[in-house]
Amino acid sequence: MAVTFYNLGSSAGLKKLDEYLLTRSYISGYQASKDDISVYGALSSSPSSEYVNVSRWYKHIDALLRISGVSSEGAGVTIEGSAPSVEEASPVSPPTADTKAPAAEEDDDDDDVDLFGEETEEEKQAAEARAAAIKASGKKKESGKSSVLLDVKPWDDETDMQKLEEAVRSVKMDGLFWGASKLVPVGYGIKKLQIMMTIIDDLVSVDTLIEDHLTVEPINEYVQSCDIVAFNKI
Repeated sequence: MAVTFYNLGSSAGLKKLDEYLLTRSYISGYQASKDDISVYGALSSSPSSEYVNVSRWYKHIDALLRISGVSSEGAGVTIEGSAPSVEEASPVSPPTADTKAPAAEEDDDDDDVDLFGEETEEEKQAAEARAAAIKASGKKKESGKSSVLLDVKPWDDETDMQKLEEAVRSVKMDGLFWGASKLVPVGYGIKKLQIMMTIIDDLVSVDTLIEDHLTVEPINEYVQSCDIVAFNKI
């Protein structure tokens, strides 16, 4: 079952994540998955040791990425900027024991509503009008979206990583939205850029983005290679 986390850049968001990981080793399931990669990528830096469970989990995922990577799909995870309410912000499913109570209270209001009756002539005309308007406007169903985590590697330890990130973010395409990023040490004084992006599937091909934009002039002055670490449907 997919879970949702809000505003992981704030202390409140980290506290919720810490509570969630109190009884869990991973975001979903019993092994590291792309859900862990999505949450890992949303954190701009290593969490404070104040958040014991998040810090433990973060170090473990960081080590896995350095050693072998993560391939398990996971159950799905959503990361939002802010929580509309305390109840909605909690990633834990709410108790279901009292779910029938509101329905009982509303019975009196629904007595006069025929939920299974035939459509009236007015309702049919309104439905036909809506369908005609949609067809006339050429409105299409919204395309799917994906969350992608990229590893962008420089040529050597003398590469200006700030200019490298600026060059990457300078790539603009319809349906491409750059997200959080961080520098990750890889050894011998060299760091790589890990950066999140959200794409509209029908508009952006990640392979084309890498081959035709991120590894060609002038960006290849800074970028030696670019790899997909995680690719999750939203």
